[in-house]
Amino acid sequence: QELLVASGGGLVQAGESLTLSCAASGRAFWEYAMGWYRQAPGKDREFVGAINWSGAWTSYAQAVKGRFTLSRHSTDNTWYLHMGNLKPEDTGDYYCNPSSGGRTWRPSDSFGQGTQVTVSA
Repeated sequence: QELLVASGGGLVQAGESLTLSCAASGRAFWEYAMGWYRQAPGKDREFVGAINWSGAWTSYAQAVKGRFTLSRHSTDNTWYLHMGNLKPEDTGDYYCNPSSGGRTWRPSDSFGQGTQVTVSA
């Protein structure tokens, strides 16, 4: 059974940092690219960034470029989203999203359990 769990969210002040984790099981996820999405209250889910299976390629939404960094642990199915210089507009539920294209990134319909991030001004 496929299981995706994002964790590490919390309440922080603007300018602070958080690192989110995504633990995946139930499939050979170590060979998958992984994306991250977020959904603010009352808004549609939006793309945050993606990383390929090896970690050598990343892509970020313009709103987070230069502040957020994606990485992955090389020996297990864990991905990380380090968020720096957080802003109130970064508030939302964050989800990891395994690629439908295997090692290269392509969005899928699988989001799993998200983690809530709240940034106060």
